[in-house]
Amino acid sequence: MNDLEKRKQVYGICGECNEPGTGFLWCQPCNSKRSVDNFKNWTSGNKDIDKFIQQLQLNAVHCKNYFEWMIPFENFKDITYITRGGFGKIYSAVWPERYIEYWDIENQKWKRDLKGIASGLLDIHNSGKVHKDFHSGICQPANNEKQSVKQKGIYGVLPYMAPEVLRGYQYTKACDIYSFGIMMNEYISEETPYNKIPHNHALAIKICKGLRPNTFKYTPKLLADLITKCWDAKAENRPTAKELYQKLGQLSDFDDEYDYKIKLNRTSEKRSNNIQTHPQAIYTSRLLNFKNLPEPVNLGAIQSTLFSEGFDCQLDESDLNEMNQDDENNIE
Repeated sequence: MNDLEKRKQVYGICGECNEPGTGFLWCQPCNSKRSVDNFKNWTSGNKDIDKFIQQLQLNAVHCKNYFEWMIPFENFKDITYITRGGFGKIYSAVWPERYIEYWDIENQKWKRDLKGIASGLLDIHNSGKVHKDFHSGICQPANNEKQSVKQKGIYGVLPYMAPEVLRGYQYTKACDIYSFGIMMNEYISEETPYNKIPHNHALAIKICKGLRPNTFKYTPKLLADLITKCWDAKAENRPTAKELYQKLGQLSDFDDEYDYKIKLNRTSEKRSNNIQTHPQAIYTSRLLNFKNLPEPVNLGAIQSTLFSEGFDCQLDESDLNEMNQDDENNIE
C-alpha cells in the first residue's frame, strides 16, 4: 500500500517509528534494521544464499514474507529419518518455536505464532477453496492409480472427517473446521485420535452418534470450548476460519502461559510415551464408503468418554447387522 493514510487505517501506527505499518503488526523499516543488525550473527556458508536471504528479510512487508535464518539444529524436536535423496538424507522434524509473527516492543523480542495452521486454512477459504483432506497423517494422491474410476466413496482419514462427510454429503469449509478441532486436540493431548480402536464402519457410526476424542483434562477452558465448537455435529454451529483465526489471535498473549501449564501438567501426570496403537487404526488417506450412517448428534463430555472406552457403544441391533454385512466392503 503506497497510500500512507490508508496504511494507517488498515495497519495502524508502528510503536517505534510512529509511521504507518506495512502489514498486520509489521513495520518494514524497523524490522529491516533489526535484520541488518543480526546479519553478523549467521551465515549459510554460501555468499549467494546469504545475499538472497538477506534481501528477503529486508524487503518483507509482513511476516509471511520474512524468511528466517538460521534455526539451531538443537531447537528441532522429533527428528525422524524419511529416506535418502540424490544428494543426501531427508528428515522430518517439529519446530516448537514456530515462525515469527511480529516484534514485541515491550519485551524486545520476536513474538512467534501458534496459529499458523489457522492462518493457512484461512488463506485457503478466502480463495474460495476447501482443503478436503485436513489431518496430521500422510496424504496419498486422490487419483492413485490403484483406485478404479468406478469406485465410489469419500477420501480421507476417518478420525478427522466430519460426520456429514462420512454420510456422503458434500465437503464444505465447515468440514475443514471440524478437522482443525480434531488436530487442535491432538496437538494439546499429544495423542492421535481413536488410536486404541479400529478405524472401521463401527467407528463411523460412533462418530455420527456423537463420539469425539477425549480432551486432555488440563486443556485451558477457552481452548477446550473452541475445540468443542469446531467439532460440533451441526456444521452451522462451527466457527468460520476467520473467527477461528481471530479467536486464537485473542489468546496469543497467553500462548506461553498455556504451553507452560499444559506441559507442566502433562509431566506431572506421567503419561506413558509407549501408547499402543491398534493395528487397524489407519492415519493415511484412503477411499472410504459407508452406508446407512445415523444423523449426526452431539454427546455430553462424560458420555463421550464412556463411549470412546467401550462402556457405552450405543449401537442397536440394526447397526450391528449392517456392520456385519457391509464392513469388509465398505472400506477399500
